[in-house]
Formats: sequence, C-alpha cells, structure tokens
Amino acid sequence: MSQHSSLKKSSNVGTKRSVLKRFERVKLMQKRGTWPEGRSPMGLPKTTPES
Repeated sequence: MSQHSSLKKSSNVGTKRSVLKRFERVKLMQKRGTWPEGRSPMGLPKTTPES
C-alpha cells in the first residue's frame, strides 16, 4: 500500500514560519527586553518573528 501524497515529507521543511511556539515567543521577548520577570507565559501578546 502506498503512502498518501499529503503525508510525505515536504521538500521545503526549512521554510520561514509565521507562527512561533510559546517558548520561542518568551525567548524573543526576553531578548528584546519586553518580558517582565515573573510574568505568566499564558496570554502572551503576538510577536513577529525575527527576519
């Protein structure tokens, strides 16, 4: 039985993502200096990824 084409690995795996995971947003905000110490990681503001 063959594998469905939508389940095969894509050749463009290394493309730029427009959505960051929570830990990535926290790291980015810490790097930018907009993360207050002791803040809860829930309800984070949207952040644009670095180019």
